[in-house]
Amino acid sequence: MNLSQMISYWNYPNEQYDIVTKDGYILDLYRIPHGKGYSGGTDPGRPVVYLQHGLLATAFNWIANLPYNSLAYILADAGFDVWLGNSRGNTWSQRHVSLSPNSKEFWAFSFDEMAKYDLPATIDFIVKKTGQEQLYYVGHSQGTTIGFILFSINPKLAQRIKMFFGLGPVVSLKRSKNPPTKIYPFLEAVLKSRLDVFISNIPAGTSIQNIVHWGQIVTSGRLQAFDWKNPALNMKHYNQVTPPVYNVTLMRIPTALWSGGKDVMADPTDVDSLLPILSNLIYHKRIPYYTHMDLCIGVDSHLQIFYEILDMIKKNMQT
Repeated sequence: MNLSQMISYWNYPNEQYDIVTKDGYILDLYRIPHGKGYSGGTDPGRPVVYLQHGLLATAFNWIANLPYNSLAYILADAGFDVWLGNSRGNTWSQRHVSLSPNSKEFWAFSFDEMAKYDLPATIDFIVKKTGQEQLYYVGHSQGTTIGFILFSINPKLAQRIKMFFGLGPVVSLKRSKNPPTKIYPFLEAVLKSRLDVFISNIPAGTSIQNIVHWGQIVTSGRLQAFDWKNPALNMKHYNQVTPPVYNVTLMRIPTALWSGGKDVMADPTDVDSLLPILSNLIYHKRIPYYTHMDLCIGVDSHLQIFYEILDMIKKNMQT
């Protein structure tokens, strides 16, 4: 089933849109405008929540479990207008206005472009479609990374975000010095429950350049733009011979984070180094037995995380 069919299977209303980025990529964007029990039509004043998946994933992650423990359905049933994004190169976003996915040019991107082009195009579309000036942002893994990047380099767009919720936040990978040894536990966690459903959707696609970029972050220990390994190419892309470092301290959005004690991607020590440099951290919770994927599709993630997100949004709406 495609994502629309999966959502319809549980009798939730849904819409699908094609978003075209400034550099020509066509992204699949999904919307669950309200829960199953809602009969008030499409109220233009409904709070908007945007969900951004992580590396090698799709919007599927937010609807992967049953309605009672999948974040997208929980938010929709609580009365929110829920939007689910898909980054370029994944299963549902492998189209371009002129490039073929069979070409090398199509795959010449990393999370730099996801932050620079994909997120702005998606957020702008949602704002125009809903008429809402602001929205709530939820990201998992790479979804937190591209959020940190965009909202630190583009303060005007950051004003569109009421609150930033980060699950398994990734800015530094200093503790992930041997990536191959980290991948097996990551995949093993995915395979522990709902095997047939998960394995048909995870892992999803991305570019080799994106994987190389993450490798560079492991090596350098810093969140910086893609290194073209050539001063002339770096100068062409960044107007400097070395890739710029992203300064996440510039992001001022109220931020709440959840991390796992057994997370091998967002290592607890790396998360600990992130916490004091965030300008507006309002909450952090570490769940000792959680791995990286548990933060998004864990069988009890609704109890550990999702209801807390729901409560924070409701309290924010009252202020």
